[in-house]
Amino acid sequence: MSALTPNSTLRAVRMGLLMSQDDFARALRDAGDRAGARNDANKRLVQRWESGATAAPRPIYARALETVTGLPIESLGFEIPVPEARVSGDDRGGHDLEAPQNSTSAPTGSRIARPAPQGNYSGVWLSRYEYYSSGRESEFTQLHYVVILQHGSRLTVRSIPGSAESQLSMDLTVDGNVITGTWVEQTAQGGYYRGARYHGAIQILIEPTGRRMAGKWVGFGKEMDVNTGPWEVVFQDASTNKATLARYGNPPE
Repeated sequence: MSALTPNSTLRAVRMGLLMSQDDFARALRDAGDRAGARNDANKRLVQRWESGATAAPRPIYARALETVTGLPIESLGFEIPVPEARVSGDDRGGHDLEAPQNSTSAPTGSRIARPAPQGNYSGVWLSRYEYYSSGRESEFTQLHYVVILQHGSRLTVRSIPGSAESQLSMDLTVDGNVITGTWVEQTAQGGYYRGARYHGAIQILIEPTGRRMAGKWVGFGKEMDVNTGPWEVVFQDASTNKATLARYGNPPE
């Protein structure tokens, strides 16, 4: 019997919205009602998604998930593709696609987990990176409080709403004391970059204390030039409960 792979990405997104599982289920039901596609989302369903027991949502839930999170379903960490909607019949019937329980092989499209690294990096961290703005001809520093959730060698990073005008996300892999992965930043509509979306790669080293990570980012600028700069992430709090995340929902000093 294969072990379930928790959906830490969906959990990080939900926690970043400062929603409990009950809150999240209620928001999904409300989204369905507004769209005229009623669903029966509840806390138990959210738990099954996050635990990996349910590998992918049915289309009626996928649409509600996109509405509530503001993200495409492909970015919400489900292990296998969302099944296509049925050609006919009522979409409210049936079940979500369950994760395989009696197979030792991974399903098509699933991620293969590496051995768990030393330490656990889940918690609230302060992200700080530096960049050069060619339009303003000056160096700038961008700060976010982020929540990191770890499962095995994977780290899911999401900025806490209210800690910055932009939204930051990272999907990382730990290999010893080296962390490698990708980052995406959605800038504010009313800010200097007017809602532009930037993305790139990052590689950082974990200090022996396990409380600071530092390295470099690389990405393309708006003129498609390659930019790079320093990036560090500093530990703040091991708790990831709703009250703790709410405390960090303000811009860092």
